[in-house]
Amino acid sequence: MRVRTGLTTTAAVLAVGLLTACGGGGNDAGSTADESPTAEETTTAEAPTSEAPTTGTEGEAGGETIETTTTDLGTFLIDEEGMTLYLFTKDSPGKSVCEGECLAAWPPVVGEAKAGDGVDASMLGTITRSDGSTQASYNDWPLYYYTPDKAAGDVNGQGVNDVWWVISPEGEAIMGAASPTSMSLY
Repeated sequence: MRVRTGLTTTAAVLAVGLLTACGGGGNDAGSTADESPTAEETTTAEAPTSEAPTTGTEGEAGGETIETTTTDLGTFLIDEEGMTLYLFTKDSPGKSVCEGECLAAWPPVVGEAKAGDGVDASMLGTITRSDGSTQASYNDWPLYYYTPDKAAGDVNGQGVNDVWWVISPEGEAIMGAASPTSMSLY
């Protein structure tokens, strides 16, 4: 009986610890836990393929060309490979709050981006992340990829937890449901 009580207590403490770690504790990392996949979802995901976006690392120039595409969602931003770009409504213009586990699911567009077709070059910029790295922004909104988007045209991140959205050429979130159809890059 004593061993069973000890195991039950240990399990309860671990469960509370896990819930606390994933809950909104008021810091930047906690504020995004509800928007990123669970630990089980991220650890069982397949390794990125060559079609997944590459985002560089701290200190790299980045240099993605940002373009637009049009689907039933409207016209929104993509990179030169056709990978969808997103904004996070919990960010504020000029500041990212996506940290820790959030970044595992939503990697930033690293470095300074270049304007391609349909993109207003004056709206492109960068922000400095809390780790000192540079992230591309559009209309001051930090730009992100979504790791489950594996191929050009995927919009799997659209509407995730009602805080992740594709971004229009006007620099606004396009809040609409994604269609299961693929998009044209032309």
